[in-house]
Amino acid sequence: MTKPTQQNEKTLKEIAELVKGTLEGDPQKIIKGVNSLEAATPDEISFFSNPRYLEKAKNSKAGAILVRDKSGLEGKNLIIVEDPYLAICILLDEFYPLTKRFEGISSLAFVHPYASIGEGVSILPFSYIGKNTKIGENTFIASHVYIGDEVEIGKECVIYPMVSIYSNCSIGDRCIIHSGVVIGSDGFGFAWDKNRYRKLNHIGKVVIEEDVEIGSNTTIDRATFGETRIGKGTKIDNLVQIGHNVKIGKNCAIVAQVGISGSTEIGNNVIIGGQVGIVGHIKIEDDVKIGAKSGVHRDLKRGEIVSGIPVLPHKEWLKLNLIFQRLLMKDKW
Repeated sequence: MTKPTQQNEKTLKEIAELVKGTLEGDPQKIIKGVNSLEAATPDEISFFSNPRYLEKAKNSKAGAILVRDKSGLEGKNLIIVEDPYLAICILLDEFYPLTKRFEGISSLAFVHPYASIGEGVSILPFSYIGKNTKIGENTFIASHVYIGDEVEIGKECVIYPMVSIYSNCSIGDRCIIHSGVVIGSDGFGFAWDKNRYRKLNHIGKVVIEEDVEIGSNTTIDRATFGETRIGKGTKIDNLVQIGHNVKIGKNCAIVAQVGISGSTEIGNNVIIGGQVGIVGHIKIEDDVKIGAKSGVHRDLKRGEIVSGIPVLPHKEWLKLNLIFQRLLMKDKW
């Protein structure tokens, strides 16, 4: 997939309507692209949402800036919105839509005769599509992708190079799967027979629901029996390990280097910070937030905010950290 430069141009009046904002400035000003505060040119728009970047916003050459309010930036073209970050997401989609470099099925790709390929699918050279696999319309499959037998992939998905999707897995519509992802590998299951570890054959599957994005080099293990499931709208960062039979709900955000052990259940709208480790066979309810580098060893109730190793309520963990720092300073005295 490619990102064309200056795909469109719009007036500030049109942009304000698109992001449902209030314009303070020249409604006929033409904008041709989106950029950072530092790099934006007079025909580009940027955004300002963090107070620490006020000076950068004041000095920016951007033709317009998306803001929550105009304080300190009077005299510039401003579009006032509730959430500048969300508004910039909308504009990036508008100005730089993903386009396909290749349409159709390359003669250098292998597609099994019994595979079912929808209309508008693109399959680049050196990819492999297995027996009885179904791929929905307008899905894009880059080079060197392996898709095994009996896989179902929805419509309008984007699958980047070097992805491996093992047999009997399911991917919903509009999913984005980045390079190096492995879906459906065996879980870490072995039995000790007093002499050696005997492998536990995993005969389950992985189900990825619609609108999920999976970052590079993330692995999602198939279930021993039944399914490992990732809920609709969940976003997973790079280098995340999700064990067998894990269930993750809708609209969760999982940051890089998280490890989730087998058979854990995670509810909807859960946020998990970077490098969190979660033991197996526990339940994390809806709306939980887990701070970075935490170790989760127990069930978490709805709406809990926790941090630490092992996890504690976040405010308690902050107090303990302050006490530890004071103790260290005392030792230096």
